[in-house]
Amino acid sequence: MKYTGPIFRPPIEANTPLLQVTVGCARNKCTFCTMYKDVRFSMEEIDQIENDLREARLMYGSITRIFLVNGDAFGLSARRLKEISEKIIEYFPEMETITMYAAIRNIRAKSDEALRELRDLRINDLWVGLESGNEAVLKHMNKGFKLNDAYEQLDRLNQVRIRHNGIFMLGAAGKGKGIKNAMDTAELINTTKPALVGLTTLGIFAGSQLAEEVEQNLFIQATELEILEEEKKLLEMIEVENMPFYGDHPTNASRLAGVLPDDRDLMIETINETIAAADEGFLNSTADRSTL
Repeated sequence: MKYTGPIFRPPIEANTPLLQVTVGCARNKCTFCTMYKDVRFSMEEIDQIENDLREARLMYGSITRIFLVNGDAFGLSARRLKEISEKIIEYFPEMETITMYAAIRNIRAKSDEALRELRDLRINDLWVGLESGNEAVLKHMNKGFKLNDAYEQLDRLNQVRIRHNGIFMLGAAGKGKGIKNAMDTAELINTTKPALVGLTTLGIFAGSQLAEEVEQNLFIQATELEILEEEKKLLEMIEVENMPFYGDHPTNASRLAGVLPDDRDLMIETINETIAAADEGFLNSTADRSTL
């Protein structure tokens, strides 16, 4: 199997086979991100993809789920994604789900008809990097879409019956703004109803624009206590029924996993225990998240 540069995938996909269809990220402009700064974006050749599928068949035998890497796989045209999906199904006719990271701009670029065709070719589950439901945060993080775009495009996915998993980032609003960010993010979640929510925590990576802003005191990071309180507020305000909630990313101070609303109280209790066990110095500072 061929992989170029760093490979990233959601923690939940740890046991999902990975198939490279792109290298790097086509946009690569988010304020906080350095994941693909040293990798030039390119599309994998279809012959190489087929070679990898042939190898995967020998390695895994039968599989029903596959994750397409790298960071901007859904940025491929619908035609290209259809070609890749057809190849996957040729080698794995039992395939049920072809999943990958997606951006709001990638969804917007595809017609409803194209989305339905992709769904019928087993692309029925997308990991959407939203980070926040707050307009100002999205603008500062340079996500490349406005909040209204997120509402519209996620609704389109719901209409064509493609599941989406929302990825959000604690601490993204900065010091003193976490509770408002949680409230706005909960509103986005409650309206668009993702299949699940995954949380990470903002890290300051050397070489990012955000790192320069922190150095110049243009962006003040939230403290660990603020981040934990933001997570509690988000849990309190989500109203979606039977929604898995994963706050177990390595960047998070408190590791959570459960289903809302049933496990809400238990997860909030876990956060409270984390706060009670931590010393004041940790809670009033910001932990180093310079690497994943």
